[in-house]
Order: sequence, then C-alpha cells, then structure tokens
Amino acid sequence: MKLPRRRFLHLAVGAAALSTNSRIASAQSYPTRPVRIIVPLPAGGAADIVARIIGRWLERLGQPVIVENKPGAGTNVGAQAVLNAPPDGYTLLLAGTASAINATLYEQLPFNFLRDIAPVAGLVRFPLVMEINRSVPAATVAEFIAYAKANPGKINFASAGIGTAPHLAGELFRVMTGVNMVHVPYRGEPPAISDLLAGRVQVMFGNVTASIEYIRSGSLRALAVTTVARSSALPDVPTVGETVSGYEASGWFGVGVPKATPSEVVEKLNTEINAGLADPAITSRIADLGSTVLPLSPGDFGKLVAEETEKWGKVVQAANIKPE
Repeated sequence: MKLPRRRFLHLAVGAAALSTNSRIASAQSYPTRPVRIIVPLPAGGAADIVARIIGRWLERLGQPVIVENKPGAGTNVGAQAVLNAPPDGYTLLLAGTASAINATLYEQLPFNFLRDIAPVAGLVRFPLVMEINRSVPAATVAEFIAYAKANPGKINFASAGIGTAPHLAGELFRVMTGVNMVHVPYRGEPPAISDLLAGRVQVMFGNVTASIEYIRSGSLRALAVTTVARSSALPDVPTVGETVSGYEASGWFGVGVPKATPSEVVEKLNTEINAGLADPAITSRIADLGSTVLPLSPGDFGKLVAEETEKWGKVVQAANIKPE
C-alpha cells in the first residue's frame, strides 16, 4: 500500500514528536532505580571522596546512588565498565585527569575517550602538592633539589600509577630541574601515601584532597603546590613555580556517561550536579579538601577534557612514558 505524500509526512512528523515526547517524559521521571557512579580508582583516595560527596547529593533525585570502585589499567578498567553499560543514565563515570592522559599513553585502547564518553559536568579542580617524608632533610623546593642532586638515584618518588597526574607532575619536575629520581608506581594513591608515611619512598606529588590531613597533622611535610597560584587550603605553602619557573600542573574530576545517553538525562544530571556545587555545605567541604568546585555545562566540560588531552599528551611524548 502506497501512502500519499502528505499522509506520509504527517505520520513521520507525528512519530518524531512522539519519540521526543517519550524522551522528555523519560528524563522527567529519571531516575526510577538506583544509579551507579563508577570510580576507576581504589577506595579512600581523592576520586572516591569526591564521588561520595556528589553521590549523596544526587540522592535528592529520589533513588540510591551507589559508588563502585573499579581500579585497574590506569583507570581504563572503570572507563570500559561504563562504556559496556546501557546508555541510560544509570551508570556514571567519575572521570579525571587520567582519562585525558590515557588517550596518548595507551596506543591501542579499545575506546576513544573523547569520542565514546559524553561529558556531563565538572566537579572539582585541585592542585597537587609536593610532599615529602619528614626524614628528608629539606624544608623548601630549592633544598630538596640540592639534596636530590647530591644523592642521584637515591630519591624514590611515588605515584598513584604510571601515567597518572601525580606521575606526570613528578616527571615534569624531574625534567625541568634535572634531578635524578626513581619513579615507584602504586595501584592508587592510598598505598602510595602509606609508603610515603612509612619512609619507603621519599617524595610524592599527591592530590591535596587525599593528603591534606596528613600535612595538617605534621605527618608529611608540604614543600609546594603545583598550580600557578597558592592554594587557599594551604596558604602558607608556596608554589613549585616560585622556585622552578614555568612549572604548573593540576588535576580535575568530572562526570561522564556513555555517548548515546539521552541528552535530556545528561542535562538533568548536569543541572542537579551544578546545584550541588552551588550548595554552601558542599562548597565548604570541597574547600576543606583543598579543591575548588568546577561547575560547567556539558559542552564546557567536554572542551576542558579536550584541552587536557592535548596538554598531557605532549608531556607523555616528551618524557617517553610507556604503560606497564
């Protein structure tokens, strides 16, 4: 049966409107079951803390939000788990600086982060902090450089794993100062901090969020923060750039979902997350952790990820960093 053109167009427009209305209705009712936030790093670190803060806020939508840690392969295991999930808004990825780094670090990833993950919202941005075990005889960055040069190959610097922001921050410092340090990668930041506290490694460029309580208690000594400006959480701690001209590094976390997730769901999540980041209690909590909130539209968060991918890709190539 051949439909008249006018009748066909009428049915087509009606079907499109029905589909649009169905998506809008679905977004309005979302969520109708528990939501998972996949954290691609171990429990207890900065990513885990931030995910739990925003997860509790998102429960205002009326459903439980479950934070699930899936560490491995430099955060790629967690990212792949999200990509394997249905694109329906019920599986979120706690994305971070490592997500941008891995695009260059791994030559044969089964996914393209920029292509396959839809940006939802920024969460926080934070400096790293150059911190040392208290047995190291240095109170400033200059003194540390002098000590390291007097003891080449005897300084071990820890990181949360090959290709992580703490690793690249340390490599950038090594290249710019000419010190000979040995990189010791861990599976996440908590075990790295544990060995730093025990003196099995001497220095780390750690996330302020995960380290700040150890610094405040005096268990670790902060030499400098890695951003251009000093951190309000550690106002008396200088920047690395005050000694090493041009040095800068920082980290960030945000939320992503599989690419085909309905835009209406992405917008709803973005609106709710940004409302949380504007809440004084959350802003204060984030500030206490040494970070600043990063409220962004999906488009602006996507732009940040693209810029960070380009920036850290250059560092990976310059330092010839290879994954394990």
